[in-house]
Amino acid sequence: MKIITLRFRLSAWVATLLYVLASMAQAADRPAKFAVADSQMQAMNIQTAPLQRQTDSVMTSFPAQVIVPPKAEQVVSAPVAGLVLQLLVQQNQVVRSGAPLVRIASPEFGQLQLQLLQATARATLARQAARREQALFDEGIIAQRRVQEAQAGLMEGEAALNQAKAALRLSGIPAATIERIAASGNLLDGITLAATQAGIVTEIAVKPGQRVEAATALLHVTQTDVLWLDIQLPVSEVASWPTGTKLKLQGRDVTARILSAGSTVASSSQTVMLRAAIEGKPGQVRPGEFVTVELPMAAKQGSWDVPLSAVLHDGKQAYLFVRTANGFEARPVQVTASAGQRVRVQGALVAGEQIAISGVVALKGAWLNAKESK
Repeated sequence: MKIITLRFRLSAWVATLLYVLASMAQAADRPAKFAVADSQMQAMNIQTAPLQRQTDSVMTSFPAQVIVPPKAEQVVSAPVAGLVLQLLVQQNQVVRSGAPLVRIASPEFGQLQLQLLQATARATLARQAARREQALFDEGIIAQRRVQEAQAGLMEGEAALNQAKAALRLSGIPAATIERIAASGNLLDGITLAATQAGIVTEIAVKPGQRVEAATALLHVTQTDVLWLDIQLPVSEVASWPTGTKLKLQGRDVTARILSAGSTVASSSQTVMLRAAIEGKPGQVRPGEFVTVELPMAAKQGSWDVPLSAVLHDGKQAYLFVRTANGFEARPVQVTASAGQRVRVQGALVAGEQIAISGVVALKGAWLNAKESK
């Protein structure tokens, strides 16, 4: 059985080789140039166009996902353990910077306010004691050591006050509100957390009446006017698109520009992450959406982008019909890339030469018949 299989494979290989050699010999026998009259061109509806370099007409496609930049997403967390009293926004609601989002009641928050009032009272007493001791020292009644002790007590009191204020700021209380509590002594019965940036409420993770621990994520506020793309590329092709390369989303009037390429390779797929920033019109895509991006194929020296209709094949060889004084010349080319209705080729071509872009099938028939007419 193995011998039969081997013989079959050898026979198929030999047949393929003979076909290729026969095609090459047949193509070599055909004249490169052949005459076509103007009247024949009109009858065969043959149209030509000048050969021009177009470095971005051939595109290649890759999958990508729309993501939110890290700095564009705010996670609103519970600063202290407590009870969710009220949600002040709804999902997908647009909010401005400083807008109230959620209200929490917390015994821990009450304790932080109490510490603020105690620290304020101690600092006030220490400040009065320091002034009194300084006045007594100026009159020569007490020693300088007592003034120094009073100053040390004042520094400790102010440090404790600053610490109490910092604890409340970390709880989401504005500085103006903290100063008002310290001056009036009136305690707040809950914390109202506000948005630090404008955006859209994309996720709400809690409900009213729910108890939460400190650092529990309550909701997300996302800026959707700035979005990125994560593009998966084969590791062998990453170098073809350097930073700054412009790309577009397939089927949408949206463009992006490459920001960076990942430094590691995914072991399972052997791909590298390419990151791009969407430029304008971000409303046409949504975070988390999977899209297809089109990247321009890198042009090499001697490459030309031509319409797909201009390329014909004879066996394994591709050709372009180049206009001559009396007709056309079948110019061999190599197809290096293709996308849609555009093809990138390499060959002995010169800018400005006229190539046939329609009626190519009729020209191929005239070319094949040129040998017989000789």
